[in-house]
Amino acid sequence: MHRDLIGAWNKRCYFAGRAAIETALRPYDLGSVQWYVLFHLVHSGPMMQRDLVRFLQVERATLSGIIASLLAKGLITQAQDKTDQRQKRLRLTRAGKKLWTTLPDLSFIRTLAFDGIDDADLATAVRVLQTATEQLEAYSKKGTMK
Repeated sequence: MHRDLIGAWNKRCYFAGRAAIETALRPYDLGSVQWYVLFHLVHSGPMMQRDLVRFLQVERATLSGIIASLLAKGLITQAQDKTDQRQKRLRLTRAGKKLWTTLPDLSFIRTLAFDGIDDADLATAVRVLQTATEQLEAYSKKGTMK
């Protein structure tokens, strides 16, 4: 029975967390993936657009739309890489840096979700989801059933 429910609850928790992020960012006209792009640029500095596809685990076309939106808002710049002209390098603009300093700290969502839950229970949940994720990723890489 628990095997049938864990995936459903994991998905519901993910969507509830994402909805909380969207609610917190709505006054700033940002979506959650836009926030993640800014987060990576703030913490890692300028980076290649292709690297964000891997970090964010989104489709290239999806990221292109998000990048277009952030460009239109003047929060990032996009330029051809000097060493590989086919690649695009992203960086925060002054407006993007300024906006970042005004955004709410989203760690309250983690507190809201997990406050009052025993640390041992959280450790078990992390271990179970990590193992399940690793097994699914290994299957996807192999492309065959066990």
